[in-house]
Amino acid sequence: MSSQNNWKQDPRLGQMNKEKLDYVLKFAEQMKSMSKDQIVPAFTAMQMDSRKKGIQFNNQESDLLMSILSTNMSPEEKKRMESIRALAQKMAARNS
Repeated sequence: MSSQNNWKQDPRLGQMNKEKLDYVLKFAEQMKSMSKDQIVPAFTAMQMDSRKKGIQFNNQESDLLMSILSTNMSPEEKKRMESIRALAQKMAARNS
């Protein structure tokens, strides 16, 4: 098994419902062909798309996704991604 797929063995994924897990796996497949510069905007787009489809990730699930997505990111990229996530959470709270 490649190191890129090790995250799929994370036991926390077993707590996620099948619809969410399928959505994450689909996104992970799309990420394989993305450059590092494309991952943060793609993550933001994924969050918006999931909301449109009625798929809501709780804080624990979002934290898990962040840790998976940011595994090979630089500290600057991780900070940028966390900032975007915080902004997305504020916008979601405002729209609820």
